[in-house]
Amino acid sequence: MPYIPPAVTPFLLRLWRDVTPAAAAELDHWRARASAIPHPWLREQALASLHQKRFHADGGSVYAAFAPDALQPLTRLIVALQTISDYLDNLTDRADTFSERRTWRLHRAMRDAIEPWAPRAAYYTEGEDDGGYLAALVETCREVLRQLPGFSTALPYVRWLMRRYCELQTFKHAHPHIRRLRLEAWWSHYAAMFPGLYGWEFAAASGSTLGMFALFAAATQPLSDQVARAVFSAYFPAICAFHILLDYLIDLEEDAEEGDFNFVRCYATGDTALRRIRRIGGDAWRAADRLRSAPHPGRELHTRVVEGLLAMYLSDPKATKVPLARRAHRWIWEAGPRCALYYAACRRYRQRFAL
Repeated sequence: MPYIPPAVTPFLLRLWRDVTPAAAAELDHWRARASAIPHPWLREQALASLHQKRFHADGGSVYAAFAPDALQPLTRLIVALQTISDYLDNLTDRADTFSERRTWRLHRAMRDAIEPWAPRAAYYTEGEDDGGYLAALVETCREVLRQLPGFSTALPYVRWLMRRYCELQTFKHAHPHIRRLRLEAWWSHYAAMFPGLYGWEFAAASGSTLGMFALFAAATQPLSDQVARAVFSAYFPAICAFHILLDYLIDLEEDAEEGDFNFVRCYATGDTALRRIRRIGGDAWRAADRLRSAPHPGRELHTRVVEGLLAMYLSDPKATKVPLARRAHRWIWEAGPRCALYYAACRRYRQRFAL
């Protein structure tokens, strides 16, 4: 019988018993709203994002497992913000244009979602009517954030992360002929702030929403700037970069077929890619471990998030079809029995929802 660390089973129990059903209810609500979108193409992309990327919202909701007093509102917030992210990702990936202006305008919804007291903007071009779907998602986020006791302290850090996220999405979806140049010009501005990091690793970190979710969880109680800064620094760049590089690792074949930009392909060789991602993963775990001394809700969660990232992404069926990702499977066993248990749980989750 495999060893099961005693601290793991209550966490997984809370996750499956309380958080997953709460996230599922939120996703069902937004699926019903998306089904009523009058514009056919917008409706198609909203429903596709909810089906194909539901594990993003389910995975993000793990932060609610360590804030039991705020489980429902935190789940509601995380699902809504992640749903905006996935919906806009579909709109930009599947569009027949490479307009940076359009992408930046659409992603104003992400920026508005984390600004509870600011006026909302218009997100679509003329003729696109989503029946208030995107505005409702934005307002849901703002409504919950207004209730979080520590959010005013967390806001400057969340705002910085969100700005980088929206910049990345804009440049990543530029015309293929200039995309790499636009990204290189952008990340060069931050090279001095993050020495030792390749530009595409900084870009990968910018594409993660996990730092924001961690700050939301910390903000469910009154929050000091010292703790908010510690959470921010732990997640960006290490944990966030590890998250997105794993995502791009399993998408290597799919992105090649679709002609999409992939950060893992920026490395000189596959061996270099695996070595760097593994190193960033080690940095991520150590950064998460340091947060255990910072007094905030869920301080025990962060190391489990890093292990859960390995489990979630490498349990994806796509990971078996990518030779480089298959080689990364040994990291699960190197990470120890807790990560192996998460891997088994993720495989069961994927079977249940056919993901």
